[in-house]
Amino acid sequence: MTQRTELATVLDRLALDDLITAYAVAVDDGDWAAYRGLFTPDGRADYRSAGGIEGDAGHVAGWLAGTMRLFPVRQHLIVNRRLTFGELRQDTGDTARMRADYVNPMRLAREDDGGDGAAAPDFVCGGRYAFALSRTDEGWRLREVTVTEKWRSLPRETARPAPR
Repeated sequence: MTQRTELATVLDRLALDDLITAYAVAVDDGDWAAYRGLFTPDGRADYRSAGGIEGDAGHVAGWLAGTMRLFPVRQHLIVNRRLTFGELRQDTGDTARMRADYVNPMRLAREDDGGDGAAAPDFVCGGRYAFALSRTDEGWRLREVTVTEKWRSLPRETARPAPR
């Protein structure tokens, strides 16, 4: 590998790290236009293992916008990122896959909390993301996002087992 190739790989890794961070921030901030902009035109997301839906990025963004109103305070922590390049045949370095673990603490909304979630109990879940990524003219974008929820902790009054 030449130094030029190694530098390009480092720059791609940094760009992909920024993309995944932008994904987490868009969801946590409820910026659904930014969320949609992180995907390729045919990009899809699958949240079914966490009780959600699967579909194109625009459809899923609409569903998230409604669902996330239940959680006025939320914060994704995406860690242990494992990246591989060129998973498609005939790839020239323009595709990648990343697996990353997440912990997602949130606060459930309640009518008596003043709208900021302050009086509500915590809801925490964790699992793994599988991201399929493509280089586009606008930079790296998400082609697929799949969430695999592995566990959740709910307040006693709403506790239910995590989906499998």
